[in-house]
Amino acid sequence: MENTYLLSEARFDVDGKSYRYVDLPGLFGGKLRELPVVLRLLLENVIRNTEGGEREQAVNGLFEWIERATSEVEIAFQPNRVLMHDTTSTPALVDIAGMRDALAEAGANPASLNPVLPVDSSVDHSLAVEYFAQADAASSNLKLELRRNAERYRFLRWASKALKGVRIHPPGTGIMHTINLEQLATVVTTAEREGELWAVPDTLIGTDSHTPMINGIGVLGWGVGGLEAQTVMFGMPVMQRIPDVIGVRLTGAMWPGVLATDLALTVTQRLRAIGVSGEFVEFFGPGVATLSAGDRAVVANMAPEYGASTGYFPVDRRTLDYLRATNRSEQSIRLVESFMQRTGLWFDPDATPRYTRTIDIDLGAIGMHIAGPRRPQDLLSYTETSSVLSKLDFHPAQPDPLMPKHPVAIAAITSCTNTSDPALLIAAGLLARKARALSLTVPPWVKTSLGPGSPAAASYLERADLIDDLSAVGFDIVGYGCTTCIGNSGPLTEPIRSALANKRVYPVAMLSGNRNFPGRIHPELDLGFIMSPPLVIAFALAGNAEIDLGRDPIQRTSDGKPVYLRDLWPSREEVAELVTAAADPSDYPRAFALASKNPAWHDLDAPDTARFPWDSASTALRRPPFASTSEGSQLGNYTAYPLLVLGDDVTTDHISPASAIPKDSFVADFLVSRGDDRNDLNVFASRRGNWEVMVRAAFFNRTLINRLAANMPVAHTLHVPSGDVMPIFEAAERYRHDGDSVVLVAGERYGTGSSRDWAAKGQRLLGIRAVLAVSFERIHRSNLIGMGILPIRFTGGANPDTLQLRPGDKLEIDAPAAMLSPRCGVPVRIVRANGDEQRIEATAAVETRLECDLLRSGGVIPLILQNCLATREA
Repeated sequence: MENTYLLSEARFDVDGKSYRYVDLPGLFGGKLRELPVVLRLLLENVIRNTEGGEREQAVNGLFEWIERATSEVEIAFQPNRVLMHDTTSTPALVDIAGMRDALAEAGANPASLNPVLPVDSSVDHSLAVEYFAQADAASSNLKLELRRNAERYRFLRWASKALKGVRIHPPGTGIMHTINLEQLATVVTTAEREGELWAVPDTLIGTDSHTPMINGIGVLGWGVGGLEAQTVMFGMPVMQRIPDVIGVRLTGAMWPGVLATDLALTVTQRLRAIGVSGEFVEFFGPGVATLSAGDRAVVANMAPEYGASTGYFPVDRRTLDYLRATNRSEQSIRLVESFMQRTGLWFDPDATPRYTRTIDIDLGAIGMHIAGPRRPQDLLSYTETSSVLSKLDFHPAQPDPLMPKHPVAIAAITSCTNTSDPALLIAAGLLARKARALSLTVPPWVKTSLGPGSPAAASYLERADLIDDLSAVGFDIVGYGCTTCIGNSGPLTEPIRSALANKRVYPVAMLSGNRNFPGRIHPELDLGFIMSPPLVIAFALAGNAEIDLGRDPIQRTSDGKPVYLRDLWPSREEVAELVTAAADPSDYPRAFALASKNPAWHDLDAPDTARFPWDSASTALRRPPFASTSEGSQLGNYTAYPLLVLGDDVTTDHISPASAIPKDSFVADFLVSRGDDRNDLNVFASRRGNWEVMVRAAFFNRTLINRLAANMPVAHTLHVPSGDVMPIFEAAERYRHDGDSVVLVAGERYGTGSSRDWAAKGQRLLGIRAVLAVSFERIHRSNLIGMGILPIRFTGGANPDTLQLRPGDKLEIDAPAAMLSPRCGVPVRIVRANGDEQRIEATAAVETRLECDLLRSGGVIPLILQNCLATREA
């Protein structure tokens, strides 16, 4: 195909404006319908943004994909924008501040370093639930948040002034994915190129694994690590193999009482069961048309939980309905409709594109579900908490006289996943109304909270007259942020703390979030169930996690009458009627604008200089040592000690926690020694701008088991040469001092969970040169490469169980920079302490040439600095 033909001269008019566009049907005819819509979007992107042989290879590769439904061809994806949140943008912006220093020290202009794409960052991950079940909880939590994080927020304000194209959305404006849905996404946008106006799809990458929520309204975007985002910010494309695409055919319609959460949990279980790991997922079939945009966004949001990069729903009338409901202009909606229909990107319920694999889900077969108690893919009926918890065989020596042995410690309506769809919050409010009418109240040991994704939620809940009903059962709004879902649940209630201290209970969290890994919701809780918002309130009222809500009464009224879930559950008609009555499109821009004016945020005294003035006494912000021109490649031939040997399902929460900093920990001791208050240390996530704290926080999780030695304290390991057990960061420093290399060994799904770049940065600071694992979660694998750490995948059936690594065993790694290529073999040999040797089959978990370049450069930051200095010299 001739490249001049591929760009064409296609145009269309909307409201008197003429737009050029990539006319996919005109270029490729009926063949286009065989491609999944997500690949059509990638096709449009490479045609528009590449040229010559690169374009030809990409286009041919995408159409050759149809033959085998898989490909090894690499393509470049260039998104329009980048989305971040405060606890990923802070370390990324700290890196940029450090890079500006490095450029200045090399004689270059520090102000020349700026992102080349628009960057939006929300301040949503820091809000903690300290105040709850009171009318002023939201304002009180916001005041506390601003006080605790003032130094970090001043830094973000500096970044928004010093860095061109960086926009920070202040605390109280909502969760990044909800802001994206309600405020930022255009579905179709425009771009000026060589004096002409182009219509192009709205695309993005985000530094959070739940970025695919925006796929629910037909915007292609997915989560990457903060390090990969930095490469894109500074003009490098996302390089990737043409992805495998899993098709999920939806048929039928959901029964009354079944909610979007139930569908999302079902999809999560089904796709994890077939081993989805990094593929794109696209939903098709006639059942898609029965789902609202809100329903679709809930399902799309769970993409990282079902192992996918995307959870894509193509654009249709439901998308346009959502745009109108959130106050987008009619002109922009007409542009979306016209563009999507002309380009072959509009949803066809009868279409059956080619997919790598396909599964079928009958919406009519889905019931009311929960997931847990330790993983989001472990699907259960809502009636099964009792049977699951009974299998734990917990029998306290002295039962608590006031509460059950599995009390509900936390009941949180939280997370963008289930608070961005008004229908879910309205359903919760209606259940609360019915409970209030029966004078039901929540037991005193339950910590309740409602943290909507958007301040607009308060407006429509107020208009629906549900605020007082929710408050009557303890679900006052605590703020507009991630709160409990990200681990910022605040302290447990005093009854739970006391009973835990005496080992009289085994408490459980109930939440409408997306993850329930042990310790994620709260460091003292390793049991949690994910569910819809109304079910959260039902369990809160029961106060007992070990209850069968299908059979047992939730409570009894004052006159002894049993109240069952069926007595409280709202009908579909009740929910739909109130959603319509409470809707006002003007809520969305008005509430967002009001929250954006937050005077406490704008009054922060932020520096106005090209370089950030670091404070050597700060415990929140320090220039990172890896933001330097001296950092180099870690590839080569070397012999290494295992710093840690871990098992399966090690999450980024295990590697770099976000929960509260325990005040009796060595991390707390470090902070207190530098002047901080032991009783007000905030959360680990608030310290991501200080590498000295974060290296000490690496692997700080009480549920993590390090197989090098038995019964070690939290975040400790064995320094093999000395035989001493010590904190991991101290052992790493001793290895470094002695000139010894270290690696890490793990099992399956290493790095699952949040897209947390500090999970990789911490390992680089510990001196880890390679991670050897059975498999890697996609984003963490990318982050490791971004920090110059080689991910190595066992290929011959080896795993930590079969390897039986013992203290004194070493690993010889043969990975010279010159020999590295995508998915190349990596010779690995174990040299046992007794002198025996064992060869292991392994490959580099490296997918693209750009990733090879990153590893040869030592990571993202050295490569950016090298490019900047090379441009200056040229």
